[in-house]
Amino acid sequence: MENNGEWEVIDEGNVTSRHENSFVECRGKLYLIGGRGDRPVEEYNPDSNTWRRLSNPPFEIHHFQAVAYNGLIYIAGAMTDSERGFPFEKPVENVLIYDPEQNSWSKGPEIPQGRRRGSCGAFVYHDRLYMLGGIIEGHNTGSVTWFDRYDFSTDTWSILPDCPRGRDHFQAIVVDNRLYAIGGRDTSFHKNEKGEYEFSAFFGATIREVDVYDFTKEEYFVGKKVHKETPWRTLAERLPVGTAAGSIVSIRETIYYIGGESNQQNAHSETQCLDIHTQKWQFDAPLQTGRHGTSALEYKGSIYIASGSGGKGGGPELSSLERYRLNDS
Repeated sequence: MENNGEWEVIDEGNVTSRHENSFVECRGKLYLIGGRGDRPVEEYNPDSNTWRRLSNPPFEIHHFQAVAYNGLIYIAGAMTDSERGFPFEKPVENVLIYDPEQNSWSKGPEIPQGRRRGSCGAFVYHDRLYMLGGIIEGHNTGSVTWFDRYDFSTDTWSILPDCPRGRDHFQAIVVDNRLYAIGGRDTSFHKNEKGEYEFSAFFGATIREVDVYDFTKEEYFVGKKVHKETPWRTLAERLPVGTAAGSIVSIRETIYYIGGESNQQNAHSETQCLDIHTQKWQFDAPLQTGRHGTSALEYKGSIYIASGSGGKGGGPELSSLERYRLNDS
């Protein structure tokens, strides 16, 4: 495939290095939030190419996909440290809300006790907040197929049909009324090729299947658990290079899956593109620096990605900002 665009480094070293964070656009500004350790919110102005340091979260939060809704930023399905430490991180009990205008944090709705997890996909669709997949106990065990919905207007949670497979360390996206779950892994997997226990085996347990939920075919009656036809299906073509903790964004009905980690030493730099009409994958220009454990976002027709980790696991933490511009933009 001929590259539709190119990645360029537009800022280096002017922001706090971090990984397992999120990067989200809200009202024309771009926000780096969370990450392992004590990391402040940092605001990027894409028009002036400047950063501004803001407040810290109320406690350490990492492994989440932040979403913007009505001028606020919501964090649902994050991890935080436990008394036992890594790999037994615990899921955050509530949705957290950050108000960029006031530079303030507040506690949002409580996540039902039996549905709490971290490292899940999160998104807003038709004024509802969704959580998909994730893992219950940090990097130890409990990868789930769960699919949950929070209704802002009624302050209620609903359980939706399970995803075809459990996955964590991934992000979700909705394009043309369809939810795409792409990338990720089963972090509960701790066996080597001989079937013996090996904690780090999960690095190779990446998931290449692409699961799609069609909201237009949803015939699910909450509480009765009855539906005529499952809204879930799995695409015929798998993700060409399987990685976890990649970033996802869409432009012009193409989904860009960027970077990630696997059992190789360095983070991945591939940009893998899914045409939602042909459902075929192709490669585009790679990142200047491979990274995982962050997010990508679209702003004014360009893709931005910042921070993350440049190697397998936790390091090195990055502080660079890259931008992808389509060749005709």
